[in-house]
Amino acid sequence: MSLPASPMVARRRMAQAYASIGLETQVMSASPERLITLLLQGALAAIAKARLHLKQGDIAHRGMAISKAIEIVDSGLKASLDHEQGDAVAEHLLASYDLVLQHLLQANLRGDEAHLDTAHTMLNNILDAWRSAADAPAPPSGAQPD
Repeated sequence: MSLPASPMVARRRMAQAYASIGLETQVMSASPERLITLLLQGALAAIAKARLHLKQGDIAHRGMAISKAIEIVDSGLKASLDHEQGDAVAEHLLASYDLVLQHLLQANLRGDEAHLDTAHTMLNNILDAWRSAADAPAPPSGAQPD
């Protein structure tokens, strides 16, 4: 027989379940462009958590947060690159993601906030550029590029 959870624990579990359902709904209904935005935001959130754990001296949770960011960049963002259509842009993004991964690994190995800052800045710049490109109006049908 288990004891009932405290009200605070119960509320936290409900909030986590709600957030999980909300994120799942966003992912299931998202366009490919929106999925990239969600991945970038997820990696940035994981880096922010890692920074907090680093400042608190919580090595285990710092490592878990950095591992989550690494997984998002490696298995999500890098895997989504279209090398056939993306050409030079895909190659530049691949190099950028590899550099982000190096900074995340160094941040974890050395407990170095500067490496977290660099990874965060790089991903944030990519997110800003991605939003600008994804939100740009499409040229009218049949229009020739300048």
